[in-house]
Amino acid sequence: MKMRTLFPVVPAALAISLALTNANLADAQVVQINSNLQPDPLIVNGTSGGKLQSNCGNIADKANQVLKVTESLPYLRLTVESSGQPTLLIDGPGGRFCVLADSYSGGKPEISGYWQAGNYSLYVGDLSKGQYTYTLSISQQKTPKK
Repeated sequence: MKMRTLFPVVPAALAISLALTNANLADAQVVQINSNLQPDPLIVNGTSGGKLQSNCGNIADKANQVLKVTESLPYLRLTVESSGQPTLLIDGPGGRFCVLADSYSGGKPEISGYWQAGNYSLYVGDLSKGQYTYTLSISQQKTPKK
C-alpha cells in the first residue's frame, strides 16, 4: 500500500491495551469491497474515539468497521473526516498501521494504494480524547470527486 503519513504501531504496546480478537469484531459494521465498488465513493458513518489509549489515539475496544477486500485491488483510498483530531488504525493482512492527519491530506487521515485481499479491522480514533461523528470515504478513484 502507498502510505503518506504512516506510523507502525508497536505491537507490544497495543497488546496491552487491545486484544484484537474475533469477539472484538462482532459489533463492527462489515463492508465488502471488490473491483466494482458501488457507489464510489462508498460513505460509512460512525463515532470516533473511545476509552482505550493506543499509539494511534483513543480508540474503541471494538473495530468501527471491517473491510472484507474480496480480491486484490490495484488502488483503494480511505479518508476520514471528523471534528477533533481523528486517526485511523488499520489491522490487516499487511500488519497494523496508524494513519494520522497531515497538511497534505487537508487535515484528514488518508491512506491509498494497493490493497491485498483479506479482512481489515478499522478503528477510527481521536488524539483529542473526544468522541465525534465521523465519515469514512472508501473510493477506487485516484482523484476525489468534488
